[in-house]
Amino acid sequence: QVQLVESGGGLVQAGGSLRLSCAASGGTFRNYGMGWFRQAPGKEREFVAAISWAGGTTFYRDSVKGRFTISRDNAKNTVYLQMNSLKPEDTAVYYCAASGRISGSSLEYEYRYWGQGTQVTVSS
Repeated sequence: QVQLVESGGGLVQAGGSLRLSCAASGGTFRNYGMGWFRQAPGKEREFVAAISWAGGTTFYRDSVKGRFTISRDNAKNTVYLQMNSLKPEDTAVYYCAASGRISGSSLEYEYRYWGQGTQVTVSS
């Protein structure tokens, strides 16, 4: 059983930056591809970014490419999401998740473990 705890959310003005962290425990972190998803009020949860087990492969939804960067530190059992040039439409609860697909995935159903989420609010 893997436990995931997100941190780093908050309120930021448009154009600002935040770095989200997700600390994992209870499993072998490097055995999992990791992803970030988000859910805005009244909307479905959507894929944001994913990273392979060693960090060599990353992929993003189109709307965050060039602004967000996913990374991981397997020695610290932590995955990060650096978010720059934030926009009001990035406002959502952000979730990290762990997938048995070590290459990472953009598909929600391939993620077995989920954190509780952290709120990101971008004001205009």
